[in-house]
Amino acid sequence: MFSEQFSDRPEEETDVDDYLRVADELAADIAAGRLRPGDRLPPQREFARRRAIAASTAARVYKELSRRGLTVGEVGRGTFVRAAGRVPGPALAEPAGTRVDLELNHPVVPGQAELLAHGIGSLLRPDVLESSMRPVGVAGTPSARELFADLLARAGWRPDPEQVLFAGNGRQAIAAAMAALAPPGSRLGVEELTYPVLKAIANRLGITLVPLGVDEAGLVPEAIEAAARKAALNAVYLQPTLHNPLSTTMPLDRRAGIADVLERLGLHAIEDAVWSFLDDGLPPLAALAPERTVLIDSLSKRLAPGLTVGCAVVPRALSSGMATALRSGGWAPTRFALDAAARWLDDGAVRSVGRAKQRDAAARQELVARHLGGFSIRGVPNSYYCWWELPHPWRADTFVAAAARRGIAVTPAAAFAVGRYRAPNAVRLGLASPPAEALSQALGTLAELAGSAPDDLMAE
Repeated sequence: MFSEQFSDRPEEETDVDDYLRVADELAADIAAGRLRPGDRLPPQREFARRRAIAASTAARVYKELSRRGLTVGEVGRGTFVRAAGRVPGPALAEPAGTRVDLELNHPVVPGQAELLAHGIGSLLRPDVLESSMRPVGVAGTPSARELFADLLARAGWRPDPEQVLFAGNGRQAIAAAMAALAPPGSRLGVEELTYPVLKAIANRLGITLVPLGVDEAGLVPEAIEAAARKAALNAVYLQPTLHNPLSTTMPLDRRAGIADVLERLGLHAIEDAVWSFLDDGLPPLAALAPERTVLIDSLSKRLAPGLTVGCAVVPRALSSGMATALRSGGWAPTRFALDAAARWLDDGAVRSVGRAKQRDAAARQELVARHLGGFSIRGVPNSYYCWWELPHPWRADTFVAAAARRGIAVTPAAAFAVGRYRAPNAVRLGLASPPAEALSQALGTLAELAGSAPDDLMAE
């Protein structure tokens, strides 16, 4: 406890004009980790008594710590050590000591932490917390199933809450679905450009990924049939809404075509819907092929990676196998995370943050249009990423290296390519992680880079 740390300090006489020295000592304790984020400072009068200083000096110390951004005051609760602020973006000049991350997508919007902190307050009462420290199974709780069913509902479809299972995060839910549907040595059809983590999961589970053709509308139904004719497929993984990395959203007729193929071939699909909260106007594939589709979602993008729960809507015939895969993989959720998520869903925080992120994604796409409008960019206004087909004579690997020299991390197309599919000469830009100002500067730098020639770069 913060107060215990102070009780061990020797009393010392401090001149009223020497408040900066006291503030510097506390700042040093915070920097060294002796005082941690969330620790509560004593009331100012108690602090003054322990330090043998005037109450007015203590007030100036507290004001100085707040001015430096090291503490935050909460009405009725006291003064607390603030969590460290975000690292500022680099100057985008060589050499770069830090980087602008356009690889990973971790969207966080202003005011999100305060909104979530308010909603979780009741969970921290000792009697409530005691319940949340107990284990919970993959079926979660009845209230959580109802709340997640409401969250997943769209375009007139709402899943049966009894078909909802839970995991620690979305990746674990995907891994469990793959393990349940595709045993080691089997074949899983996927879009020829796909979520990179899927490749690592497949390798760990001994599953062969089979690349399937896509067009402007997404996965081509005939590609599934053609692959199945060559050798049996055990299942298909796809991203119908805001495909990563292409930002494609399948129209309704394409989803219906996929559903028809699944039914005729007797195949099951794993529908990755983690980005669908940004574009929820169409029913999911699970609504069109409910007995053939395992729908996966999570709170990692809706909220944050550290505040997540994964969920799956599972056909009844697959429920037992999916539950077994979740349990055997050690992928069940924690009760505390599930209870916190239920509170955020119940008080509307998740939907409020989701709407804010829809607006944020649109604003970031406007930055892309402003800086990269003259290039071949594939993206949509409600997506947190875009696909950039690089101009001649740039190659993706060379461009990635050149961007890295300028402190900007981007992802080459090869990271998304499946099997022997030849990756196009492109990169994906993730737009969510950096502050908007740093993102704008980075996009401007990339535009200048793409407008130069690789030979010019080598001459630097």
